Amino acid sequence: MMMDILMYLFETYVHSDAELQVDQDELEDELLRAGFQDKDIYKALQWLEELALLQQTDEHAAIASGDIRSTRIYTNKEADRLNLECRGFLLFLEQVGVMKPDIREMVIDRVMGLETNEFELEDLKWIVLMVLFNVPGNENAYTLMEELLYSKEQGILH
Repeated sequence: MMMDILMYLFETYVHSDAELQVDQDELEDELLRAGFQDKDIYKALQWLEELALLQQTDEHAAIASGDIRSTRIYTNKEADRLNLECRGFLLFLEQVGVMKPDIREMVIDRVMGLETNEFELEDLKWIVLMVLFNVPGNENAYTLMEELLYSKEQGILH
């Protein structure tokens, strides 16, 4: 349910060019009117706050300065959430230059921040898009990812 709220917010406020400076109470009311539950709304807004906080930490800068040829080893918990298809997609995005290691780590952090047992490749694509949108300096990568996400409808991406 949290993923539904995040996608709803992303579609409503990013793709519609709606006002991004919305009062949190107003936003909660809108989400309640849209049929979402209080506890899910709180979790989704908390998830977005944590995404914003990731940009302010130096932890990811150290990751970005690592060797680009290094291999990411996933913990058991991460591998449980991100199946082989998802991990392959993250590697693909790095190889084609859509994502750098620091962004990959932000994506993994936000995936692990979701409270869900069901997580699929489509969900991962949305998380990548949200992270790229929220991290300044990734406009070209965001555009490429958006094209990858929406080209699925034409059968290009599986």
